[in-house]
Amino acid sequence: MLYVYKCMPNKLHIGWRSNSIFILFMAMLLSLFISRAALSVCIFLFVVVSFSHARIKEQLLSFISTPLLWSMSLLFLVPLLSGTWSKDTEKWLEVIRIKLPLLLLPLAFAGPFNFSKKMWNVLAYIFIIIIIGGTCWSMFQYINNINAVNDGYLKAKTIVTPLLNDHIRFSWMVSVAALLAAWLFYKEENKTARIVLAFATVWLVIFLHILAARTGLLSFYIMLMATTVWFILKKAKTKQGVILLLVLIAIPVAAWFTLPTLQNRVKYMQYDFGYFKEAHYLPGANDAVRVISLIAAWNIMNAQPLNGTGFGDLLTETNKWYAATYPAMIEQDKIYPSSEWLLYGAACGWPGIIIFTFVMLLPFFISINNKLLWWMLNGTAAFSFLFDIGLEVQFGVFIYSFIVLWWWKWMNAEKM
Repeated sequence: MLYVYKCMPNKLHIGWRSNSIFILFMAMLLSLFISRAALSVCIFLFVVVSFSHARIKEQLLSFISTPLLWSMSLLFLVPLLSGTWSKDTEKWLEVIRIKLPLLLLPLAFAGPFNFSKKMWNVLAYIFIIIIIGGTCWSMFQYINNINAVNDGYLKAKTIVTPLLNDHIRFSWMVSVAALLAAWLFYKEENKTARIVLAFATVWLVIFLHILAARTGLLSFYIMLMATTVWFILKKAKTKQGVILLLVLIAIPVAAWFTLPTLQNRVKYMQYDFGYFKEAHYLPGANDAVRVISLIAAWNIMNAQPLNGTGFGDLLTETNKWYAATYPAMIEQDKIYPSSEWLLYGAACGWPGIIIFTFVMLLPFFISINNKLLWWMLNGTAAFSFLFDIGLEVQFGVFIYSFIVLWWWKWMNAEKM
């Protein structure tokens, strides 16, 4: 009787906390489309609630003993350490503020909260619905100004998207939502739900091709190719694999002949490719400037191989390299190195790039249910960081860390 008496308050407390965290999960996802301030408040509340229990020591031990959690926190701790040799303290503090969720969210996810199978599924459906809502908003903007938007694709512009027009991060979220909708369709037994999920998947794939953002499109095709191989080799379902292979070929062909945004995007890429290939500077060019920024990062990293510039001084040192190498470069093209891998390397030397690589590869070696889904999520995330710096902006930090940790907690809770 005494044991039951002691355990009941803990169970009630865990239940209250889990329900509160479930609500905060939804609030964090919604706040992505509302405001940065709302997102910060929701993250703070999530962390506070996750530690609202008497077993904080156990939660910290769980964090330390879980490789996925402590490894993700290295993406915050490495920039934090670089403050000891960064001269621009103000800029360094700004970087630390943006990256703080890379420490706080893993600590919070180490907590003992539990969702029911129904709650996990509801969260998945809500995520898909929110993303579809964002795609519909973008399409409304597109339809209202269709000719101007189509012409804009010839000048490296895209359809306006949520996340303050962050089409790179949004396109990756759309590809993840398409993956999730397709997987739920595959597992779902209810006929009505399967029809809804089928339409959701098709729409999200169509939108990815209308938006024509490379991060989202390449992520989708990586996922589709991986699924095709999985069906043929792992499941020995050659028929389904062949069907997916035909789909893999048919979708880009159909999109090319029907979508002017995709056509114009490819035309601009062809125009920019000559500058991109030779790393020649072209004012306002997209890919050419990105390649130059990668060359800058590589040179800066090798000039200071042991510790780099420090995150506080990275942009200053990169601008110095631009000034010395491409003196005609206009101010708006002086960007951060366009790769998280090389950015961590330039800021913290070879130790930085090695640690970043370790963090990106570790998820592929942990034990988890449904490795295919897990590998596709982390594979596309790691791939996107090759040519993007999503961890230097608030939305990108949250999207990466929250979605990866959400799926990790979900897949460990049950077999998907």
